[in-house]
Amino acid sequence: MSKDTIRQILKDHGKFTVDVATLSDDADLYEAGMTSHASVNVMLALEDAFDLEFPDRMLKRSVFESISAINAAIEELKG
Repeated sequence: MSKDTIRQILKDHGKFTVDVATLSDDADLYEAGMTSHASVNVMLALEDAFDLEFPDRMLKRSVFESISAINAAIEELKG
């Protein structure tokens, strides 16, 4: 469920030049075309969708680098 939601948010806010559906869960989202600016929009959309807030310690590239990394961060925050 959450990875499907993450993919939809990436599709809507990530500004990719490739189809997000074709990316593996471990694909580097920045290499696929996501900019730093787009990652902020993705983060805000994730916070809204999952009703959580990313703490300062998670506001780094590695947390938003892949669908798996985003999913792991969300799982950690949801506890």
